[in-house]
Amino acid sequence: MHIVLARSADGGVVATRFVESGDDGGNELGIEPVAEPVSDLAAFVRTEEQARPRWVWDDTSRWYPELLAQHVRVERCHDLRLCHTILRYSQLTSGSALAMAQHNEWDAPAVAIVRREPDGALFELDERQEPGLPTDPLAEFRLQRAAVAASEEPGRIGRLLAAESAGALIAAEMRFAGLPWRAAEHDAILTGMLGARPAVDGERPAKLQELLTRLRELLEAPELNPDSPADLVKSLGRAGLIVTSTRSWELKKLEHPAIAPLLEYKKLARLLSANGWHWLDTWVVDERFKPDYVPGGVVTGRWATSGGGALQLPRQIRGAVVADDGWKLVVADASQLEPRILAAMAGDRDMVTAGAAGDLYAGIVASGAVETRDQAKVAMLGAMYGATTGESGRLMPRLARAYPKAIALVEHAARAGERGEIVSTRLGRSSPLPGAGWQQAQSQAYDETATQAQTARARSEARSWGRFTRNFIVQGTAAEWALCWMASVRRRLTALAGERWLTDAPHLVFFLHDEIVVHCPAELAHIVADEIRAGAAEAGTLLFGPLPIEFPLTVAIVDNYGQAK
Repeated sequence: MHIVLARSADGGVVATRFVESGDDGGNELGIEPVAEPVSDLAAFVRTEEQARPRWVWDDTSRWYPELLAQHVRVERCHDLRLCHTILRYSQLTSGSALAMAQHNEWDAPAVAIVRREPDGALFELDERQEPGLPTDPLAEFRLQRAAVAASEEPGRIGRLLAAESAGALIAAEMRFAGLPWRAAEHDAILTGMLGARPAVDGERPAKLQELLTRLRELLEAPELNPDSPADLVKSLGRAGLIVTSTRSWELKKLEHPAIAPLLEYKKLARLLSANGWHWLDTWVVDERFKPDYVPGGVVTGRWATSGGGALQLPRQIRGAVVADDGWKLVVADASQLEPRILAAMAGDRDMVTAGAAGDLYAGIVASGAVETRDQAKVAMLGAMYGATTGESGRLMPRLARAYPKAIALVEHAARAGERGEIVSTRLGRSSPLPGAGWQQAQSQAYDETATQAQTARARSEARSWGRFTRNFIVQGTAAEWALCWMASVRRRLTALAGERWLTDAPHLVFFLHDEIVVHCPAELAHIVADEIRAGAAEAGTLLFGPLPIEFPLTVAIVDNYGQAK
């Protein structure tokens, strides 16, 4: 049964029940439903939850926090806004009325693609505006149901919608519970690295000021402001050091007495700005860090955050994440997740076998494809991210001979991207089309009047988009696996909790792409660790069926997050 919740014109709540018809639980909705007013939302949901309905609402972040505040949890939901975005762009539902309709208030704002350095994430959230208030969730629900029903693979896309909606519930619960955080420990870490907290906001801590003094002396720049890239480039230039940016990887190539203190200054300044005392005052309340997670905030389906920077917690401050007295943190991360996802997607049994012993890269070496583990890692990263030069370019042919199915899969996705075509993940999330500028560049390249520069630009942009689609299918499917993993773990932890409230029992408190953290009573820690491992196995089966692919986890039971690494 589905129960659609909506806001009425006067600000109240109305509920509409749907009971699926058909012996096979198919996609047809039951008889025409009737909306009923709800005077007490928390009491209504608490009562109806006993029948295990799937709650349908416009946006989980608008409904669920209110229920959690009243100590009401729900088992399942259907997040219309998140699901609309998937169905709007998925190749599996491209012929539906929803996909072909004009954009409206249900369409999530565009998520821009931002390219990062090779050692960082490729695709991150750039900008997301607050969506407008949607209208008529009942009509939207009908459209979404029809889109799934008409799909050639309704089970596949339906599983993605269920996983995405489960992720929305988990995000709200993690924000409600918060990540255990010792403010005093955080302050001690900052003081040890930066010096005492300045008495006046905006002043540099002692260690930063000492480094600044040294830099000004070494560069003979008494007015240097190293926080200004333009000022720093000029000062380095006057010292005979020519750079095009102030990125650390470029500075490390230079030889000068000022480089070491400059790199140290940049590292500490980053800590101060991203997770310093101002961050601590803003985001840690009552010994809990409560960031704003954005499920599906990245085009690949990865999460983002709109506040708090939870997905970028530096190692220096993880020691401040401390379990409550008598409790433990169970930290689990999936080993070499994306290469394993690639092997499973391609059905490349030789690559699956290479990872069966635990270390996939060591398995690749054992197969004779390459000589060293470092070479295996570089080659795999090149395959997934499209590196065609240097060491990875040299090793790629050897990897292709050893694992032809896996390499053919990403190469096919890359060629599709270069042609401006769409690719899809395992469960059916599809990539966006390249923008108008890309299309124009390609058109100009095929014009008989095209210049050599225009042709070169078009080829470069085509290859760039090919690198995006190459990685989209792997990163996006890894995100789907992680959603299924978390959903399984959440269900298992709920069973362990029995009648206890969310924060009185084992509960998820943190998620980072391929890593989760559970806060639990110490006596349950080993049971929780086993449930987390079982959840990973279940996620693999949900996505890849009987294929004998394993997703091994590194699991640590610790008192603070810093001990897990």
